[in-house]
Amino acid sequence: MMTRGATPRGKIVVTGMCCYLPIAGVIYQVLHYLIGLRQLGYDAWYVEDSGRWPYDLAADDITRDASKNVGMVAAVLEANGFQGRWAFRGDYEGGRCYGLDAEQIRRLYRDADALLNVTGQEIREDQLSCRFRVYIESDPFATQVKVVQGDQHELARLAAHHVHFTFGENIGAPDCRIPPDGFHWLPTRQPVALELWQPDATAASNGRADYTTITSWINHVESIEYQGEFYHWQKDREFEKFLDLPRRSSASFELATKVDEDIGRRLNEHGWRHVPSDDLSANLQLYRDYILHSRAEFTVARDQYVRPRTGWFSDRSACYLAAGRPVITQETAFSKFLPTGCGLFAFTSMEEILAAVHAIDSDYETHSRAARELAHEYFAADKVVGSLLERAGA
Repeated sequence: MMTRGATPRGKIVVTGMCCYLPIAGVIYQVLHYLIGLRQLGYDAWYVEDSGRWPYDLAADDITRDASKNVGMVAAVLEANGFQGRWAFRGDYEGGRCYGLDAEQIRRLYRDADALLNVTGQEIREDQLSCRFRVYIESDPFATQVKVVQGDQHELARLAAHHVHFTFGENIGAPDCRIPPDGFHWLPTRQPVALELWQPDATAASNGRADYTTITSWINHVESIEYQGEFYHWQKDREFEKFLDLPRRSSASFELATKVDEDIGRRLNEHGWRHVPSDDLSANLQLYRDYILHSRAEFTVARDQYVRPRTGWFSDRSACYLAAGRPVITQETAFSKFLPTGCGLFAFTSMEEILAAVHAIDSDYETHSRAARELAHEYFAADKVVGSLLERAGA
């Protein structure tokens, strides 16, 4: 942690999509980068320079008025020590600046040593004045497929950066189907500020199901066709494969998700508990408390991560680990890079899930401790961000 009066190592701007979509998982994703940079001694800023109207969570629609979203994000940033180090510019008709004015934003870009583009947002013209631009892709496979299929928009978006990182840690391996697209992709993973996820030994009960996750059941994102096969984005397709899990285990399972009555009834018939995810997604404290009050996480991964063996790992699952909550998640080839079998389990079959549940429930304390240790070793914000900057040459 940089001490008071210390000289910063440099000024780095992080950009993302927090004000466009101010849900807890998205905000935590960016906040972890900012805290990691600060721990390393950098002067870290968050600037969202968006050409699209923000999404109003309450209205479930887009809006020109970003004030509510910006206020929510600003409160989180300032509560975590980034007072005066954030800005939002709505670069669209009727948009306005918050935090800094347009000229201050442009000057910040010119003065910054680097721009970290978290989740690969559209680069705005003024951001091109940043002397070093780093692309951080959280969702591998689709972008690379679009590039090799000649999507000029995707090509231009990537070409606006000097270095490219991806959560697809298996990229380039013989068993990985992420297509080579002419860019040199470097593997990375989600950083986690461990101090935000201190385990609470008294929290892992409170009437909640043993195994939980926070997820979208339906995603309205088109499938990707590549080499004659369709690769899907929808989570429900993967959950359907393991719908009988609660019937085959003595543990209880709960999904925090948004489903209609028919799907909710079907989940109940198969033994799943489910709770609405809207409030959790809209409140960082509720999101964090839900994870802390879970015993462990059980979740699936999207087909676009699984079948191509991308090596992707969930930023939400990393938070479960940091909270000392063991994780059982679908194999994407991440087990080549993260140790599994204690605190973290990869599965491809129902039998492997049941074996993991049995292992965790047979010695919960050991697996809880291993989960936290794994987060410290592989996801600690200063380690992940430090490695990224070192390899980027920033």
